[in-house]
Amino acid sequence: MKVAIIGSGYVGLVTGTCFAEVGIEVMCVDVDAKKIENLKNGIIPIYEPGLEDMVHRNMKKGRLQFTTDISEALEDCEVLFTAVGTPPGKDGSADLQYVLNVARDCGKNMKDYLLIVTKSTVPVGTALKVRHALQEELDKRGVNIPFDVASNPEFLKEGAAIDDFLKPDRIVVGLDSPHAEELMKSLYKPFTLNGHPIIFMDITSAEMTKYAANSMLATKISFMNDIANLCEIVGADINMVRKGIGSDSRIGNKFIYPGIGYGGSCFPKDVKALIHTARDFKYELRVLKAVEAVNLDQKSVLYHKILKYFKGDIKDKTIAIWGLSFKPQTDDMREAPSLVIIQKLLEAGAKVKAYDPVAMKEAKHTLGDTIIYAEDQYEALIDADCLVLVTEWPEFRVPNFNIMRKLLNKPVIFDGRNIYEIAEMKHKGFDYFCIGIDTTK
Repeated sequence: MKVAIIGSGYVGLVTGTCFAEVGIEVMCVDVDAKKIENLKNGIIPIYEPGLEDMVHRNMKKGRLQFTTDISEALEDCEVLFTAVGTPPGKDGSADLQYVLNVARDCGKNMKDYLLIVTKSTVPVGTALKVRHALQEELDKRGVNIPFDVASNPEFLKEGAAIDDFLKPDRIVVGLDSPHAEELMKSLYKPFTLNGHPIIFMDITSAEMTKYAANSMLATKISFMNDIANLCEIVGADINMVRKGIGSDSRIGNKFIYPGIGYGGSCFPKDVKALIHTARDFKYELRVLKAVEAVNLDQKSVLYHKILKYFKGDIKDKTIAIWGLSFKPQTDDMREAPSLVIIQKLLEAGAKVKAYDPVAMKEAKHTLGDTIIYAEDQYEALIDADCLVLVTEWPEFRVPNFNIMRKLLNKPVIFDGRNIYEIAEMKHKGFDYFCIGIDTTK
């Protein structure tokens, strides 16, 4: 079976590479000629653990190819995945122009039966628009070529995308055709053979499942951050509370770690899009609106702690920041809490020195020369008035505290991920502040 993947960004490249890994012939398509040329030369546009080696291996074996020509990709292709972006509009709605452009291009170029599968995250009703756009182009050509439309949402975690694809919790497929179901069963057989379930449903339900899943996870995060803020006020320890509720099998211990808010390309965008979808149907998702509001506020929590510590004046203070990406194991800075914190620090007149193991290039592209970029985590501390830990990269977990104390003007740490022990920090002579615990007692 030959598969085409339209869009060679994060989702498209991971999807195409993982299908190639199990022996499927894959052609990835993108309108960005430079990106495709780089990929042909083995240059990967994103950071994802394990992806680069897998791309190189499957290119060498001839199972993974790249092109800018959709007509080339459609030759002998039965299944085409749409993995293009659906960026949020100003009102929070998902912009479907790229998804519909793919459908039109398919209608203009397809010669035989095609199953067009939407992998992009799209709102309810998108499949109908895709079907209409494709059929419109076929009608213009005056041809009658059969096709099916399906929804196959992705559930990839940045930093663990390869494992998530090869060993999925579940594979969700929405369709309305027996032939499409047989094709999807065949395509995913290498995964279901290992016991990973495939769940078939109607297309509308599949489209909703993606948004509902991400919104539920975002809700857990905002709920715990809200509780963490209350714990700090009343004198409770959020880490103990987390253990107490996480041991309940009905709640579970995932996505209940307190912090400084969620970011990335999925949760913020998908929560907004689902709220907008509900409004289109004259319904208000009150819980999700609160989730979004809590998350926005949570990104400023560390800034307010810093401001309070320095008695409201941080002008000309140098603030060291460890971690810029929205989470470890990725260089993605979209909606990252670091961006909110840095902006507020700069507006207050502070200087920022930052280090991230992977996201420095992306940070320079996003922040330009507004901050100072350190070569390593310890260089960021030289003559800094405090350290702000934003992203819990593994190398930050057990640093040399003796070196840190010597480099900092004053041993002060604001930990946005609660990765250090309060008692240990006090023993080592640090003023230490974290999330959900009053450490001044």
